This record gives sequence, C-alpha cells and structure tokens, in this order.
Amino acid sequence: MIQRLSELVDVRAGHPFRGSVPVVEGGNAHALQMRDLTSDGLVGWDGLVPTQVDERKRPQWLQPGDVLFVARGTRNQAVCLQQVPVRAVCSPYFFLLRVRSAALLPEFLAWQLNRAPAQRYLAANAEGSDQLSIRRGVLEALPLVVPPLARQRLAVELADAALREKQAFEALTRNRQRQLDALAFELFEHDAPAAAGPQA
Repeated sequence: MIQRLSELVDVRAGHPFRGSVPVVEGGNAHALQMRDLTSDGLVGWDGLVPTQVDERKRPQWLQPGDVLFVARGTRNQAVCLQQVPVRAVCSPYFFLLRVRSAALLPEFLAWQLNRAPAQRYLAANAEGSDQLSIRRGVLEALPLVVPPLARQRLAVELADAALREKQAFEALTRNRQRQLDALAFELFEHDAPAAAGPQA
C-alpha cells in the first residue's frame, strides 16, 4: 500500500537557532547537528555541544523513535534514534519526523527514506543552487510503501545485519593496515644503519 508521508508522519522543523548553535557550558540542552551523524547513520552523542534553549516556547525535545531527516546537501540521510541519552534538540538543518501510525515502524521509515526510490524522488525535487535543500511540502508528499509490520521488521533486520557486516569488514581492514604498518616499522628498524645514508 502506497501512502503520502504526511498521512502517517508529523513533520516538524528543527530548533530555530539564529545563526550557528551557541555553545553554552552548563546550558539546559544539547544540540544535535549534521556533524554529529556518521555515514552509517549513527549519532555521536558524546560530541553534542551544550546550549541554551527557551523552554517557554516548548522546544521539540528529541525522544527514542524520532527520525531525523537531513534536509540540506547532496545526501538526504534519515536516522532513527534508538536512544536519546541527553536532553537534546536538533538543528534547523533537519526535519524531525514523528510517526503517528501504528502501521509504520520508525526504523522502517528511516530505512525507506535512505533507499534508492525515495532518494531519487528527493533528488528530482531538491531546490537551490549553492546548496540543495528539500522543502517540507516535498518531504510530506513523498510516497511511502507501507507493507505489513512483519515485512517491515524483516527489512530493518536485514539492514542492521548489513551494517554489522560492513563495520566488521572495516575493522578487519583497519587491523590489517596496522599489521602492515608494524611490519614496515620493523623492517625499517632492522635496516636502519644501512639506510642512514653516506656520512659527511
């Protein structure tokens, strides 16, 4: 079944910081920015900057199950927050998506937004010259396929398995590079006197 995103999801703008996010040590919140996301869709919570927000304006505090959508740039990445260990808001570079239908898993929403059909739709409807961006109306009109929950869970599980495989392969590659570097240093130290060059 295909539905518009707005039929199942509330789309909200990120926190309206004026200009860059002000760093306020001991502030009442943290700000999640684009730089806090990895290419794998993970959040570096330890790197969030402390800031101050006006609580009288009822900020949209991030919560587990929220989906953050990067609205600017060439890669419109979506990330589902599994946990929110600090009191935080997201910057205006994001749209905050909250699923309001029991028929749609937040993790599946993020997965589908990151897949080729949705990415093609977003690329075709992006606007701007210096920096591409996605308007709220464009995102709300995005067509979503909403299969039964069992199929949604299967897609999410496969995506999680693929991510674990990628991380394991990258860790193996880094370990192999360290071994090669250690071998190079060992060879250099063994041949150091001969490699010192001619004496004056």
